[in-house]
Amino acid sequence: MSSDPSASSGAPDPSQWEEMLRSLFGADSEEALRELRARGFDPQALAAGSGFQNDPQMLQQVLDQVKRLLSASGGDPVNADVAHDVARQVAVAEGDPVLTAKQVREATDALSVADLWLDAATELPPSGGTRTAWSRSEWVEQTLPAWNALAAPVAASVADALAAVLRDQLPEGGGLEGMVPGLPPGLLGGAGPIDPTQMMRQLGSAVFGMQIGTAAGTLSREVHGATDIGVPLLTGPATVLLPTNVAAFTKDLDVPAEEVRHFLALREAAHARLFTHVTWLRGHLLGLVEAYARGITIDMDALESSLRDVDPTDPEALRGALSGGVFGLHSTPEQEATLLRLETVLALVEGWVDEVVARAALPHLPHTVALREMIRRRRAAGGPAEQTFASLVGLELRPRRSRDAATLWSTIDGQVGSAARDAVWDHPDLLPSTLDLDDPAGYFTRRDEVSEEQSDVDRALAELFKDGDDAQDGEAPKG
Repeated sequence: MSSDPSASSGAPDPSQWEEMLRSLFGADSEEALRELRARGFDPQALAAGSGFQNDPQMLQQVLDQVKRLLSASGGDPVNADVAHDVARQVAVAEGDPVLTAKQVREATDALSVADLWLDAATELPPSGGTRTAWSRSEWVEQTLPAWNALAAPVAASVADALAAVLRDQLPEGGGLEGMVPGLPPGLLGGAGPIDPTQMMRQLGSAVFGMQIGTAAGTLSREVHGATDIGVPLLTGPATVLLPTNVAAFTKDLDVPAEEVRHFLALREAAHARLFTHVTWLRGHLLGLVEAYARGITIDMDALESSLRDVDPTDPEALRGALSGGVFGLHSTPEQEATLLRLETVLALVEGWVDEVVARAALPHLPHTVALREMIRRRRAAGGPAEQTFASLVGLELRPRRSRDAATLWSTIDGQVGSAARDAVWDHPDLLPSTLDLDDPAGYFTRRDEVSEEQSDVDRALAELFKDGDDAQDGEAPKG
């Protein structure tokens, strides 16, 4: 039986306290500890006087939290480390079993077959990337950088707002002493002066990291591949299936598991073809998301109200406060135009995939019509993670008009064939508009009118240039 009083009381011994403090102060630990002892605080006394002597784990959490605030560096609006840690925790919360060799083989085989079937439905060639199977954790690792980038513009705006609203909650002089109950004066002396505004930005960055991590981790339990969100999340070509999620999706369906797997593989491969070979599409989509997010206004009154009673040293409390409506309710005309363009492109992507996959699947999969309708409803309804992302970035990544877009692509295919249908993706200026989604049958009439107007302009320009050439040759211009 130990005679150490700290062991019997449940508190750590002095060496453990010293180790915690050395971890907190880093390179300045020896100087900080000497200063503490000079002021009459030794590790044992600190343990007894901190208020956490019966809960050393709680003090460790507080010290770790303060250390992160003091050591955070860089100006990124989203704390990628926090996002990563939270996303991994959420991803495995409901289990993330290691994939078996059989699951990997079934997934890659389905993706290979999908490319063969798609060759008969679209002129766009296979993406050419790897075909693989991922666990939920692997999905998080591969897609999280894209989520951080998507949230960065609005995160920067919220960080500015946080700095403005929470600045007044700091103690006089801007120091951290007194913000953490139980820490004696001088404890943080070795850490140097703390800029309150910078600390608020770091808090905001950590809060957004939590939000992004939660959204990405939740999505990792819902998605079937790397592309079915509708926004390209990978920088290079690849097709992926998540066997665990595919199996969960199949469980409640009265459809053979193999058929479901092939249908989802078709969707994944079709998205990958589009994002790979329509080279401008990825940048165009992400540019619209960024333009929209940068135009978001922060409702300062709502933000201040939600944060009024929040402890500024508690990132979890901040995360809860920022989950509500801190975004301005009134969009500018420029934002509304950007949002309309974004929603139209998202719908066109989803509609093209929907139409191409249906054509590729019908000769091979008996339940194509039912599976198509099920995916349509699933995409239209969204899920908790998409709602979280909407509250986080102020943007819903659900194509509201994908059915109209699918009808439009079918109309184009029926009149001019799949080659001309796919050629519409050659340039963003060729993309159908919201008018075309409203009236798919009138698409070609409107295109003919635009073509006629362009021809008139071309003829007028040609005549103008001809007159100019005649004048240079000494002939008087006509008219």
